[in-house]
Amino acid sequence: MADPRQERIRQLTRRSLLRGAAGGLGAAALTDLFAGELQADASEIGGLGGLPHFAPKAKRAIYLFMSGGPSQMELFDYKPGLSKLHGQELPDSIRQGQRLTGMTSTQTSFPVAEPLVEFAQHGEAGAWASNLMPHTSKIVDDLCFIKSMHTEAINHDPAVTFFQTGFQIAGRPSIGAWLSYGLGSESRDLPAFVVMVTQGTGGQPLYDRLWGSGFLPTRYQGVKFRSVGDPVLFLKDPKGFRREDRRVFLDALAGLNEHKQREFGDPEIATRIAQYEMAFKMQSSVPELTDLSAEPESTFALYGEDARKPGTFAANCLLARRLAERGVRFVQLFHRGWDQHGAMMKGITKQCEQTDQAAAALVQDLKQRGMLDETLVVWGGEFGRTVYCQGRLNPEEYGRDHHPRCFTIWMAGGGVKPGQTIGATDEYSYNITEDPIHVHDLQATIMHLMGVDHTKLTFKHQGRRFRLTDVHGELIEKALA
Repeated sequence: MADPRQERIRQLTRRSLLRGAAGGLGAAALTDLFAGELQADASEIGGLGGLPHFAPKAKRAIYLFMSGGPSQMELFDYKPGLSKLHGQELPDSIRQGQRLTGMTSTQTSFPVAEPLVEFAQHGEAGAWASNLMPHTSKIVDDLCFIKSMHTEAINHDPAVTFFQTGFQIAGRPSIGAWLSYGLGSESRDLPAFVVMVTQGTGGQPLYDRLWGSGFLPTRYQGVKFRSVGDPVLFLKDPKGFRREDRRVFLDALAGLNEHKQREFGDPEIATRIAQYEMAFKMQSSVPELTDLSAEPESTFALYGEDARKPGTFAANCLLARRLAERGVRFVQLFHRGWDQHGAMMKGITKQCEQTDQAAAALVQDLKQRGMLDETLVVWGGEFGRTVYCQGRLNPEEYGRDHHPRCFTIWMAGGGVKPGQTIGATDEYSYNITEDPIHVHDLQATIMHLMGVDHTKLTFKHQGRRFRLTDVHGELIEKALA
């Protein structure tokens, strides 16, 4: 007996029949029909229909990922008592035998390091922020701080992979791919999922698999925009090759692919056809997207002069807003270099100078345009930093090791209750004392805000159904407006 799922996949090749029967029908209309059928089929293969599951608070999300592990103590988790504890050994009752990374496993002493920053309360809610974040300090009433994030991973690669895919080992679909698969895109001319990595900041490597589709069809993986030159390769046709020639070429190529589709019923062939069509559309949409000539001077005053320089974090934040305006479902910005094992103040000051103004500007810009209510913005890294010093304890050299037990992120817009702080940590910012929030809880909440029940968006692979949050994840109820 024929597999009904394979039969549905074969039916997707009706595109050939439609083209022959309705020769005057435009290729764009055919592509839309085809994309709609592909999306419906994807939902059926995943065992789901009728997405979103409920009315979403956010139509789109922008995730600002600070790769390397920002130190919560130097930024948002104010611990005034550390000034009196500076230089003292971290008590065993606080460390509780926590495993160490290879960077500090040979240390025989774990002295407490006081943050060399100034803190103040800001906004009506009185949220604490350090002087390293002057721009974020001005928008705290639009933010929801979570100071009790925790994770199991203690090294970068598994920790970043965990946040992106819900699993510490590579191979699972990324959160953007899950949302692209489940919800599709509001844009006809741009991908549902776009990724940008800030150039020139150093830090840990970031692999394409972090925004990959895993075992989902590859059409749902993130499209990475390049930081130099054309954002996407081959946006321009070769000299002498007209756009009309490209259309004829793609139609002929689609015919060949459809023949293979009928023969083998491979969904990746359908993906290939859809990706060629999207690439054709992006030849027009991406140059318009990246042309900032129509942006007023007030935009660059808001984001900073770096927004004029392609590949900077500020420029990527501005592009994220423009992508959101054009209906892209999930935009992820990676900023590397938050890994201060030594020279903490020099390193983290540089990172904040590169990101603080632009991240705050993005929230302000969305709010001014009436988009923040339907756009979820998330800021955070893969873990935090230890209160004890790594290396020599002096103002110029002190550093901090990786710390998965507690760290701070913030969320804004898209159904998030602003002007509040969730969770608390002990006097050492080492252990959570109130409202622990796990990686899977954050993932479940992001999906919920976008109208997706994280327990129902699944995909059958190797005999069982998988989901982003595995068998875990609870909504962060206090964060919901």
